Amino acid sequence: MKTLPVGIQVYSLREEASKDFEGTMKKVKELGYDFVELAGLYGIPAVEVKAILDKVGLPCHSAHVAELMGDGDVEKVLDDYVTIGCKYVVVPYLAEGLRPGDENFDQILAKMENVGKMARAKGITLLYHNHDFEFIKMPDGSYGLDYMYNNTAIENLQTELDTCWVNVGGENPAEYVKKYTGRAPVVHLKDFEGSKSAQMYELIGIKSEKKEEVKNTFKFRPVGYGKQDFPSILEAAVAAGASYVVVEQDQWYDTPALECAKMSREYLKTLGW
Repeated sequence: MKTLPVGIQVYSLREEASKDFEGTMKKVKELGYDFVELAGLYGIPAVEVKAILDKVGLPCHSAHVAELMGDGDVEKVLDDYVTIGCKYVVVPYLAEGLRPGDENFDQILAKMENVGKMARAKGITLLYHNHDFEFIKMPDGSYGLDYMYNNTAIENLQTELDTCWVNVGGENPAEYVKKYTGRAPVVHLKDFEGSKSAQMYELIGIKSEKKEEVKNTFKFRPVGYGKQDFPSILEAAVAAGASYVVVEQDQWYDTPALECAKMSREYLKTLGW
């Protein structure tokens, strides 16, 4: 079976990277990852980030860039990621009020497409990384996530499907990846246990006003240690024409983050990846 390069989203190692970026990148390389997907630069100039990654031998093909939908200098932000060598920049999250189903969402979508045009002019491609809130039904009957891609040009916005959140959203991750054949160049591999909860976003630092009486059972797990069917997801990624897969674990518990990253990589190796 054909395989793809395996990267890790540095958000999974954010505490380590913030303390020692170069040292953490060396450890990522030692674990057998082929590349990294950044989530911030930790106050390090882009040219220095590039130099560190080159020294370690670890390219950065994609990056989560929250500033893309902000009010700052998007051209400057994009230039930084061109300097680093990214092929893809990713809108990682939409705050409440800016999501499918919210008032004026079409304006948000138009802004995203404009950012995609700016990125394309610099030789990079804009992706969108979903959670589960995009699986709300829109007035036309489609999911919010599908609405986004149905109403933007493929050259301006492609998808980075997070397979955990697709599952939490109620859909089959492998089938959803295949649905976006030709438009899903990067696929997120994320595992979990338990079920959807009002408190689960608190696990990634988003506070919830809703409180449940039942105990929250949702937990992120290393790849291969939860409920996801990764053989089918990986097969789908290849079939859909993806170029890369990225391991991400938003939170860890009793097991240190680097050990979780090792567990994920070792599991994928057992599948021939």
